[in-house]
Amino acid sequence: MHTLRANITQTLKGFRARKSRTFLTMLGIIIGVAGVIIIVSLGAGAQQLIVGQVSKFGSNIIAVSPGKSNENGPPASVLGVRITTLTMHDVQALKDTGSVPHATYFAPLVRGSATVIAGRESVDTQFSATSGEYPFVQNVPLSEGRFFSIDEGATGAQVAVLGSDVRTALFGTGEALGKIIKVTRTDGTQTTSVLLHVIGVAAAQGTVFFQNQDDQIYMPILVGQRQLLGINYLEFLRVKVDDITYIDQTISDMENVLRREHNIRNAPEGDDFSVRSTAELIKVLSGITDGLRMFLGVMASVALVVGGIGIMNIMLVTVTERTREIGLRKAIGATGERIRNQFLLESILLTVTGGIVGILFGVIVSFLITIGVRYAGYDWAFIISPTAVGLALGVSIATGVVFGLYPAIKASKLNPIEALRKE
Repeated sequence: MHTLRANITQTLKGFRARKSRTFLTMLGIIIGVAGVIIIVSLGAGAQQLIVGQVSKFGSNIIAVSPGKSNENGPPASVLGVRITTLTMHDVQALKDTGSVPHATYFAPLVRGSATVIAGRESVDTQFSATSGEYPFVQNVPLSEGRFFSIDEGATGAQVAVLGSDVRTALFGTGEALGKIIKVTRTDGTQTTSVLLHVIGVAAAQGTVFFQNQDDQIYMPILVGQRQLLGINYLEFLRVKVDDITYIDQTISDMENVLRREHNIRNAPEGDDFSVRSTAELIKVLSGITDGLRMFLGVMASVALVVGGIGIMNIMLVTVTERTREIGLRKAIGATGERIRNQFLLESILLTVTGGIVGILFGVIVSFLITIGVRYAGYDWAFIISPTAVGLALGVSIATGVVFGLYPAIKASKLNPIEALRKE
């Protein structure tokens, strides 16, 4: 114990005597450990955010997307690929056949960006074109007026419901209900416009699934499809099930109807749609974030290897610089094992100190990022995994042992007579 204490004291004195070299040697370890902590923290926060956002849709919601997908991946439409296989005809078939008895409400959706004008005021925003059943599928609290009815949604009535931010931008504190707004969309060289009556204003909801619900307007599906976008397909469909225990049965029923409507005979390989529950979406998205977090963690760990190589190089230089010291110590009775342990201890102390500083730096940066994301309006959790901290510290120690062992063994094998001759 006395020998260990003496070795530690001597090592720390050496660090203080070579402050700049010691810091630069530890820098690779600090960056690598901090990177691992930050990535694990951000990955956990992002995963919790995604799960929380999807959970807001409710556990009895089924999402239908155009395009085939495998079990562990998102549909191609989610990745930005335009697929036109899902239409209002499919929605009507799901409603009319009676083959999906536990599906109670259907909310088809298309979205786009537009400029909304009221008098002299205008605002660039997003629009969601859907059916009058949308509030029954996803709650839309109203602060003024009403949402358009099922009949208004089905017939393409010229009405709109404003998000709270859009309402404030266009009308301030003035009256919004009953006013006429002009919704204009430009696609390349083509501009389309439609006049809509404001019948409702949604209450402030914040961000849901990475979209600001207050910075948008709602309109009937036919208005958005035909008059603004000039399309006849849907981006996706949300379906509410009357009882969560019938989720799997309803998914199966819906798949059968869509396969029949699309004349698909080689199911499920030939499916041109994807039907998933909220629970399945959470599982898929969690798998994606886990894979991304693992990949980034491996990339950050490369810095630990680089730092370890730097430590080995510096320790080799140190052995060369202290050759006469090693020879003198051996000449007065120090064993090769003791010399080896001394240099190995120096390497481990370097990496452990760098690891501790890296952990602290990673925690601070993760906390600052959390504050920034929360300020942007997202419900981001500050999560530091004890497992990640312990693993980072353990890897730091292992790095010190692995990359410090060769220089330590080289020092222990120096011939004392040759070492003393060293100038």
